[in-house]
Amino acid sequence: MLTPLGWGTLAGAVVLYAAGFALGYPEPVVLATGAVLALVTALAWTAPKPRLEVHREVTPLKVPRGDAAVAVLNVTNLGSRSLSGLRAQDRIGPSEHTIDLPRLPKGAARTVSYPLPTGTRGEIPVGPLVLVRADPFGLTRRVREYGLPATLLVRPRTVPLPVPPSGKAHHLEGPASDNAPAGTVTFHTLREYVVGDDLRHIHWRSSARTGTLMVRQLIDASLPTTTVLLDTRALTEPAVDAAASAAVAAARAGFPVRVLTGEGPVADTKTDAESVLDRLALVRPGTSGVTEALRMARGGGALVLVTGDPAEAGRVAGARRRFDRVICVYVGPAPAPAGPPGVTVVPITSLDELPMAWGPR
Repeated sequence: MLTPLGWGTLAGAVVLYAAGFALGYPEPVVLATGAVLALVTALAWTAPKPRLEVHREVTPLKVPRGDAAVAVLNVTNLGSRSLSGLRAQDRIGPSEHTIDLPRLPKGAARTVSYPLPTGTRGEIPVGPLVLVRADPFGLTRRVREYGLPATLLVRPRTVPLPVPPSGKAHHLEGPASDNAPAGTVTFHTLREYVVGDDLRHIHWRSSARTGTLMVRQLIDASLPTTTVLLDTRALTEPAVDAAASAAVAAARAGFPVRVLTGEGPVADTKTDAESVLDRLALVRPGTSGVTEALRMARGGGALVLVTGDPAEAGRVAGARRRFDRVICVYVGPAPAPAGPPGVTVVPITSLDELPMAWGPR
């Protein structure tokens, strides 16, 4: 196909031919003939369809915010002649990344890698990938799309934290193995089936009624639940990181964990820290406060409130009698609010301060 420069060259050739014949001057005709020859040469350069094997891989597909992630592009020339003028264009989020590939002899392969942005939490679409072969004059090009788009998930950063004890006579160390006592397994709710769920927990009657596979979610009533409540008004990355650190600490220790925001529940799981990180990666700023979410939250275990509003530390005292332990992680530049009786206030301005401020719980 012709590029804008190619179309301009063609239009110029037509004008020069018309002017040359109309005025009887040979010079415009010579210039127009040169332009046409350049176009014919460019078309001959890009007309043959290249035989290429192209594979682009994003690694890793899930990464903590700020860690390295790359796209690795492998291109192999399966044709019988050398190829040059190849350029790869890969869309990364809202921008486009362009790589000029070196000359590819027949049967040769080239591997190039380029970094992906991980400074912003969330899903970053990568692709589609297209290879462009252009002539040296930039008059024509052949464009072909290869492979499927991929998605890079940038998760919150986390730091290791101890799990806050509930103050009750629970298994404070958590289950040590798959054979550890599981306590009382209690029905909690029905939810949609996801890959990896135990097929024995499928609720066939509800599945038939809704047309979607539903499974029974069971909880261990003998283990304390950690409830993490994230205030998403004026949301900051350190706040999401702090909430993720507290939730992951409980999940990896084998305790049930709930993650809530003013907009609704984010995660409710027994031990799946990976699911918690995946869902917190997609949390966005909201407009609702945490008062209603706090009132509706099931009591018991530890409550960890992450907020940048000094007033919330006072409001959370009302839930003290429903939870065994209440911790308020205050993420903000203002002086930390004084914690009411029964509420531990943990002031931080960055995630790196959290382990020291958290201390032994």
